[in-house]
Amino acid sequence: MINDENRIKNEIDHGAKIKDNAENVWNWNTHAGKIRWKRRIRLLTAHLNPKMCVLEIGCGTGLLTKELQNSNAAVNAIDISPDLLDIAKKRINSKNVKFNLDNAYDLSFEDESFDTVIGSSILHHLNIKKALAEFYRVLRPGGTIYFTEPNMLNPIIAVQKNIPFIKKLMGDTPDETAFIKWKIIGLLKKHKFKNIEVTSFDFLHPSLPKFSLPIMIPFTNFLEKFPLVSEIAGSLYIKSKK
Repeated sequence: MINDENRIKNEIDHGAKIKDNAENVWNWNTHAGKIRWKRRIRLLTAHLNPKMCVLEIGCGTGLLTKELQNSNAAVNAIDISPDLLDIAKKRINSKNVKFNLDNAYDLSFEDESFDTVIGSSILHHLNIKKALAEFYRVLRPGGTIYFTEPNMLNPIIAVQKNIPFIKKLMGDTPDETAFIKWKIIGLLKKHKFKNIEVTSFDFLHPSLPKFSLPIMIPFTNFLEKFPLVSEIAGSLYIKSKK
């Protein structure tokens, strides 16, 4: 059992370590990485409107926050890393965005404060059971959650998350993991969420060279539609309702 205090310390230490190179560590700056990122933006923000109160979990350097502000919704963006949060604050100066140094499974917000909770590649860093309980608490009735997360059934992800020296080499934190579709569905049900949808997507690896993308993008899109094969895509798109 991972100790929560150690987990939080590891995340804070990791944020300090990668602060000058975070987006490269997360693979968002490669040609393929930018395409993958744009897709995630669409998946995570399409439901937003200006009347919403949004909670972003694990805002990091503010990449997703920058997109959330364009919805004109009221956005509260949190992270446990003061170093990454400082970068996000410098990146974004918007009256509809507030930043908080906060713990995702001990949130400082009142019950039923938000219409939606959103995050990109963050749940796998957390004590997921405590986090889901907190999300349910701060969501208003009918509120939603939207997340994209790594898929443990993908062979590359499985190796990266389970072999310590590879995990370290790839820039992962010691405690992070990935999810299996039916297990995250079970956890959501256990925490009283409904209308649960978990979809496997994204075979496009961030290291693919630019010249290969015109061929690889149609091919990876085809794999997502292929029965059974689609289940080992690299990511999971998770959405549900309170």
